[in-house]
Amino acid sequence: MKKCSNPAHPHCTFWVLPGETVCAGNHPQATNAPSSYDLLTALRSTRSEPSATALPHARAHARATAIRDAAQTVTSPVPASPSAGLPAFTPVPVAQPATAPAYQPIQAHLHISGFDPRAAGGRQTLKMELRGMSAACAPQLTLRLRSDLIPRGAVQHDFVRTTRGDWRPVFVEFSSRNKEHGQYQIEVEVHSHVDGAVAQKWVCTFVILVPRRDATLTEIHQIFLSTHKNVRVMADDASIARVTGGDGCNLDVTARNAGIAHVDLSAPQGKIDMGFTTIAWDEELIEVDLPAASHCHPHPSQAACLVNAAPEAGEQRQIRLFALEECMLGRFELVDPEADVLLSHFSPDGQDNNGLTRRLSGRHAIIRRGQQGFEIEDVSRYGVLLDGVWPGKHKPVALRLGMRIELSASIKGIVVLSVTALLAHGVILHRIDHGARAECFYLLLPEAQPAPASHLATPQASCLPVLFHRHGGFWHLDTASGKETALAPVTALDKLSGFARHNRFASEPYPECWIIRTEGAALCDSTMQTA
Repeated sequence: MKKCSNPAHPHCTFWVLPGETVCAGNHPQATNAPSSYDLLTALRSTRSEPSATALPHARAHARATAIRDAAQTVTSPVPASPSAGLPAFTPVPVAQPATAPAYQPIQAHLHISGFDPRAAGGRQTLKMELRGMSAACAPQLTLRLRSDLIPRGAVQHDFVRTTRGDWRPVFVEFSSRNKEHGQYQIEVEVHSHVDGAVAQKWVCTFVILVPRRDATLTEIHQIFLSTHKNVRVMADDASIARVTGGDGCNLDVTARNAGIAHVDLSAPQGKIDMGFTTIAWDEELIEVDLPAASHCHPHPSQAACLVNAAPEAGEQRQIRLFALEECMLGRFELVDPEADVLLSHFSPDGQDNNGLTRRLSGRHAIIRRGQQGFEIEDVSRYGVLLDGVWPGKHKPVALRLGMRIELSASIKGIVVLSVTALLAHGVILHRIDHGARAECFYLLLPEAQPAPASHLATPQASCLPVLFHRHGGFWHLDTASGKETALAPVTALDKLSGFARHNRFASEPYPECWIIRTEGAALCDSTMQTA
């Protein structure tokens, strides 16, 4: 509280309360420049707690805005009375920042742990934790992995942000059974989606060692540390090795012959991650530029099915689609099938998943793209007849238009297929046994463009639509107009050329069954539907 400070009434003795613009005698009071204490008080009263996930430069900008608003609040001029004739106080403007703070790239990385190379030939689990990611990205990120170790060659997961602001870890399972020992690459892509389109993309690649079955633990650790260590400590013959301090060190510490190895990394207070039975490391995520127009498929998949609800004469009920570099043909199994194309014996009474179907191997034959075109290789116990002749095991044979493929060689008529189309980007197979009305197969190369002019097809396959695989999903090509249409469950197939009525697109190759694949995270566990 202070006395009246109006210069026109120097003898006024009325007191003026803080914040009042006139005294009790109705004399206007002059406004003085705010002090630093006034600015700080106004700032504390108007400042709100910033979000824990806000960017550093965003918090700095919010703090500067709050200071500027507080200064304007305290120094806002008070209109003077006309009778006073005093000029209104004009505050000194607060200096604005000259330029916006420069963009600082986010050092995001994947922390990979849980891998134990000692489990050669068995099930493996990778734990992937996303660290250092910008809070400005979407609250859910898509993780895509591609590797020869992963079932079907690829798998997709989602990183979800928790309420604390960090990211929920993702677990990826695979098996090194029947894999040659050596190094395998795993390619990682992390996508941030905005309105269904990819707005940001990060990539990295890391290598996993699959050791020999008879490799010792010492050999495995030496191989790993030879590529990951940056500090090596050894203590021999009763000597003492000592390491203090350090950040992000991968250590190889050895103590032999009564030696003592002491490691003290001066860890800060809090939780310390230690893994004695697993190997962990960090992989830096590199953000890459995206084209102006994204060409991502709206429904990516490597295996799907076209289901005809009312097939007419000569039409199949299911057209099964596969986009794989190597397509494995084998026995139908509901749980953990070993093949991609699951085959069953069809009798005059219908499909029989038991009986003669058990005389098919889990991994019976492989169809792949070879040097002389598409070829088939017998990898089974029961053999394959090609035009009535057994070619021999592990001897690839080039496919020919009209070739008759019979599984198996010991018992005839279990499954009989015919090559009805040789395409530049794939093969079409029709059944010519009692399952001819049930299914046929498109075996396509992933990310391959069709060339309709070079197609060789029988009349049975020439009436089928032209399909191909690109950008992670299946597409339809109208040969007359050249229009390409992405296939998804919401696509109206009856408006596309080559499709009959009552057709729909299913996301799984066997939508009429409940196929469970527990190796890895790719589960074909579609809802049971009537055949």
